Amino acid sequence: MANKTFAILTDIHGNRAAFEKALAIVSERDDVDETVYVGDYFALGPAPKEVFDILSALEDTVFLCGNHERYLVERIWEQEFPTIEGMSPDDPVCQAIVQHERWAAEQIGDEGIDFIRNRTHISHREHIGSTLIEFSHAWYERDDQPPSLEEAITWRNHVSLSYPEVNLFVFLHGHIHLPREEENGNLKILCPVSVGIPFDKITKGAIGFLTVGDEFKWEVQRFEYDMDATLDLLETRKPPFYKNLQSTLKHGEIRNVFL
Repeated sequence: MANKTFAILTDIHGNRAAFEKALAIVSERDDVDETVYVGDYFALGPAPKEVFDILSALEDTVFLCGNHERYLVERIWEQEFPTIEGMSPDDPVCQAIVQHERWAAEQIGDEGIDFIRNRTHISHREHIGSTLIEFSHAWYERDDQPPSLEEAITWRNHVSLSYPEVNLFVFLHGHIHLPREEENGNLKILCPVSVGIPFDKITKGAIGFLTVGDEFKWEVQRFEYDMDATLDLLETRKPPFYKNLQSTLKHGEIRNVFL
C-alpha cells in the first residue's frame, strides 16, 4: 500500500498575502497528492475577491463550506436579529462582523455565491487502505462548532460498522484557528490552525500536511508572509471590522478594539 499526502488549507479569511504564500509552499513540495480546502475563504480579510479569483480557477480540488460561506449565502445581514456563533445581536462586535459579511458578499458578487453553492461541500471522506479520513470545516452536523472528543468517539464507533477493515479513523477540521491534536485509541482529531488568521499567539500562517498509508505523519508548517501588505490593504479598503482584524493579525489572537 502506497502513501497519500494531503495539504490542508483552512480559514484563509480573505488574507491574500498569506494564501499566496501558502500556495507557494505547497507547490514547492513534490509529495502532495491532493489539496483540501476546509472552508472560510472570503470574509474577515481585505481581499475576498482576489481570494475568490484564485480559488475559482482551481480544478479537481476539494472545497468544503465554512460557517462564513453560509452567512454569505443566507445573506445574514438581512435577518431581523442576525447572530454569529451564539453572539448577542446587540453585541457591537457581532454587528460589525455581520456588516463585514455584507461587504464580502458585494466583493465576490454573484459568481462567488454560485461558487459556494455549487463547488463546496459540508464534508469529504477519503478511505485509504486501513485509514479513513473525514474532512469538515467544523462538524458534518454543524459548521460553527467542531466535535468534542465524545462526539468524535461516537462518530468513530458508528462509522466503524461500515468500515470493518479500517483501523485508524482521522477527523480533520478547521474553524477554531488553533492547533488540535487529540487521540482516543484508533481515533485522531486534528486541526491545522489557520492560513489567514491564527489565534494561537503565533503571527504566522499555517498549513497542515497529512500522510497516511504505509505510515502516518501529521505536520503543521508555520510560515511568515507579508503581513504588512494585508494590514495596509485593510487600512486602504477599510471594510467593516477592519481595526479589529488588524489588531488580531498583529497579535495572533482575537483582539477586539473600539469599533
